Amino acid sequence: MLNLRKIKKDYATASETVHALRGVSIAFRKNEFVSVLGPSGCGKTTLLNIIGGLDHYTDGDLLINGKSTKDYRDRDWDVYRNHRVGFIFQSYNLIPHQTVLGNVELALTIAGISKDERVARAKEALDRVGLSGQYYKKPNQLSGGQCQRVAIARALVNDPEILLADEPTGALDTVTSVQIMELIKEISAERLVIMVTHNPELAEKYSSRIVRLLDGEITEDTDPFSDEDEVLECQNQATEAATPPTTEKESKKQPREKAKMSLFTAFMLSLKNLLSKKGRTAMVGFAGSIGIIGIAMVLAFSAGIKGYIASMQDDMLSGNPITITETAYDLDVLSGMMDDATKQEIIKQPNRVYINSLIKYMVTMQDGLENFVSHNEITEDYVEYVKAMDPEFYQAMCFGYGIDIGANLFTDYKNIAGEDMNVSVSYLTDMYTALLSSTEYASLAYLIPTLAPSIAEAPSNTEYVLDQYDVLSGKIAEGKNEIMLVVDRDDELSDLLLVKYGYFTGDEFLTLIEDAIKEDKDAITEGLRDSYSYDELLGKTFTYYPTDTVFSTAEVMGQKVYSYSYDSNSATFGDKADGIELEVVGIISPKENTNYGCLSSGIYYTEALTDEILRLNKDSSFIEQLNSLTAEEIGTSFTTSLGESTLFGIVYMFDYYLKSDLGSDAEPTAAKSAGVISYASGGMEEMVASSAGQQVTNTEKRDRLVRTLGGNSLANSITIYPLSFDSKNLVTDYLDKWNDEGSLTVGDKTLEARAEVSYTDTLELIISIINTMIDVISYALIAFTSISLVVSTVMIGIITYVSVVERIKEIGVIRSLGGRKKDVSHLFNAETFIIGLLAGIIGIGVTYLVSVIVNAILKPLIGYANIAALPISQAILLVCVSIGLTLISGLIPASSAAKKDPVVALRTE
Repeated sequence: MLNLRKIKKDYATASETVHALRGVSIAFRKNEFVSVLGPSGCGKTTLLNIIGGLDHYTDGDLLINGKSTKDYRDRDWDVYRNHRVGFIFQSYNLIPHQTVLGNVELALTIAGISKDERVARAKEALDRVGLSGQYYKKPNQLSGGQCQRVAIARALVNDPEILLADEPTGALDTVTSVQIMELIKEISAERLVIMVTHNPELAEKYSSRIVRLLDGEITEDTDPFSDEDEVLECQNQATEAATPPTTEKESKKQPREKAKMSLFTAFMLSLKNLLSKKGRTAMVGFAGSIGIIGIAMVLAFSAGIKGYIASMQDDMLSGNPITITETAYDLDVLSGMMDDATKQEIIKQPNRVYINSLIKYMVTMQDGLENFVSHNEITEDYVEYVKAMDPEFYQAMCFGYGIDIGANLFTDYKNIAGEDMNVSVSYLTDMYTALLSSTEYASLAYLIPTLAPSIAEAPSNTEYVLDQYDVLSGKIAEGKNEIMLVVDRDDELSDLLLVKYGYFTGDEFLTLIEDAIKEDKDAITEGLRDSYSYDELLGKTFTYYPTDTVFSTAEVMGQKVYSYSYDSNSATFGDKADGIELEVVGIISPKENTNYGCLSSGIYYTEALTDEILRLNKDSSFIEQLNSLTAEEIGTSFTTSLGESTLFGIVYMFDYYLKSDLGSDAEPTAAKSAGVISYASGGMEEMVASSAGQQVTNTEKRDRLVRTLGGNSLANSITIYPLSFDSKNLVTDYLDKWNDEGSLTVGDKTLEARAEVSYTDTLELIISIINTMIDVISYALIAFTSISLVVSTVMIGIITYVSVVERIKEIGVIRSLGGRKKDVSHLFNAETFIIGLLAGIIGIGVTYLVSVIVNAILKPLIGYANIAALPISQAILLVCVSIGLTLISGLIPASSAAKKDPVVALRTE
């Protein structure tokens, strides 16, 4: 039973207050057909909207089944409209992008009915109004009468108690109007029908009750609701309430509490709306994707470059192993030295000139360099600890002893005079240096020892070497009597290396110099050699002699001199049985995919030879003499004046031949000079130490000279080649444990106090610096490209607002069917979600497409196939960012849509 008591409705305008209803009181029976007549503006539609819960009264009360609605909340009105009221509008108010079936299903969807039941009930309602078989047509494919039948089916599908019709035949022709009225008349037999119309003839023909309104007041009621009717209605309601439903149909008539649109429904409604405007949706999606494309491409290149670096890391590990040396340096100390040296907390005043203290700067730099260089105490315990490392962590581990075998390594050589000689590699180096010093390029002579690499030890893991190098000829050196040549990737060896190790004769060396200094660079120099065959390089022999065989002491002018124990003019030296004969057994070169190998171009011997050298020199009397010298004796014993030069080390005189004019036929003339066998320098560490004021003492020089000769079996350097970049961290973690506090077990020893030992991980620093630079550049580019993302976000917000304007009537329909304000908000949030998802997918799709093209173009140039590679995780994140930004951009339009007055929305064209 519906009862209106003194209902008033006022509308406030800018100039006045309009009284649409002026205290209307009327009650309605459960089943009757009521027509409300009256002129335009008399309040008919307002009365209908208040009865339907679309509009709310200003004063009075509306009773539904005897219950006042004064305390109704929005949720109560939504449930009321969804379950108890059905609306039939003059302009049908069908949602154009929904099918006929979808339009009818909508009320059931809001009511929370399951999919199968929704479809069955919607089809049943359509069949009842004569639209069987028209389920999947769109509203624009129907006639006016058919559209109104759809509207009636939608109003009836939820089996409401009240059917409200606002000019249901106003837009129809006469024949169709009669059909619609007959249908409504039939419906009124089972529920209350209230119809607003301007047509009194239709009202009198089909209605059971006519109510006339004028100026917001009832002027006539042909069948008013009496007190007896009210008593009867109350009794019927009490009876129905006490009787449980016995049929499915009666069960459906029971009031339901649920009235909400699911997020899925909102999503599908918005999706269908967007699909109905495919072109515009695609353009909006592409426009929204521009910012995503920009950021995605930056991230793709950033990830691709990092991936390229990562792909080289294992390769780079070979050229940048972890090293532990007696003199170590910390590159991190350098980062803040310059800033710290120049910082001044001074507030500068005008009209004054301030002093920039270079003295303070130099002192700060000096202090920084002292911290930069540290000394590691490599003990037997530490060496044993490193050897105990899990071999699964590394490919190879090399122990260095400071040995330079050049002074003990002898080979055959033919000098300028054509004489065959057997001399040391050090002798050859010093001789050619002196020879070049006799030319006009004497100032470059000192570069020969520097540019010609010394013979060195190769990693003992043959498989590790073969992973990086191809054997061009022969085999990999493995035994103590075997050495090998390593050429660069262009199959080249430096001329100075070949000269230093006796491959070139004296005449050929002079030819090299002559070719280098000639004026006509294009002219072919006669006798110039440009290559060697594998057979010429292989098989060359060298002999390593122990220190006691090679060196001796002598008294010269009352001073003890340490020198070679042979005459440099002799053709042979010593008994070869005393030495170890070494043969060049192989030539190897880097594989095509090896960019940073463990071996540079040069000559290499094996770990087995190192062990043999240490064994041979273990009890050397010559080395024992060196070690017995006191600090004062070292200063005099190792200093010998030769002309204007003061040399430290084992000094020897040697003879050589030269020509006054290069390339002339003049007989070579003999000359004398001096060579020195000094300690192996500490390289960059020693240079930095020297800059920091940490000079090498004579005692330290003597100790290093002993190491150069193979006289110290305790390793002073360790080189570790990790298995991979990931396992490198396992290596460094293991090394760091030595420096941790607490006890540490090494073999059968437990060490408590241990001197800290630092290591150098150059690759980690290099990768960190490169990745930091890439990140900085990426962030800057992302910040720049984000401008387009903001612009596209604002654009999507505007498009969403346009969509709200376009769908105002749909908003009114949803609210009339019981949809909540939140449901309307969800509708447009779903639309922005879809647009954001589409923009993100387009952006990621375009990025991957462009990446394929870029990679295809750059692969031949850089040899890497994924220089642009957007990670899946970042792609998903960017799609989420796109969705998030579009959702934010749609919040204001969605909120505006939710606040729309449903009455105003339904009137909007």
